[in-house]
Amino acid sequence: MQEGKRQKQVGGVLHEELTTIFRKMGLNTIQGGLVSIASVKVTPDLLEARVYLSVFQASDNALVLKRVEEAAHEIKRELAARVKHQLRRMPEVRYYLDDTLEHVFKMEELFKKIDGERKEDGPLLPE
Repeated sequence: MQEGKRQKQVGGVLHEELTTIFRKMGLNTIQGGLVSIASVKVTPDLLEARVYLSVFQASDNALVLKRVEEAAHEIKRELAARVKHQLRRMPEVRYYLDDTLEHVFKMEELFKKIDGERKEDGPLLPE
């Protein structure tokens, strides 16, 4: 189902504010890796916001998610203070790992492997 205009607006506001909060709280670098907010998806009733975190070069992604969830109460309090004049109700914020980068790297490795095999086997069509 496609996101509505209000969902996109609320998601954009939350994304912007959360990025600032993460930077302010020092959550943008955890376990030696970079943590950024890939996207924020809001449910149609605007009561739940799903925050997808992109983690780059961290030793343990699960630990990064755990650290963010431990700070969730403080993040939500700061977020509520920042958006109180823009939203009637503060959505319930849930955090998820965005594994898109991992899929991209796996696909690139597969394509490199296929390309290497293709070069070893020679051209597909006889000349």
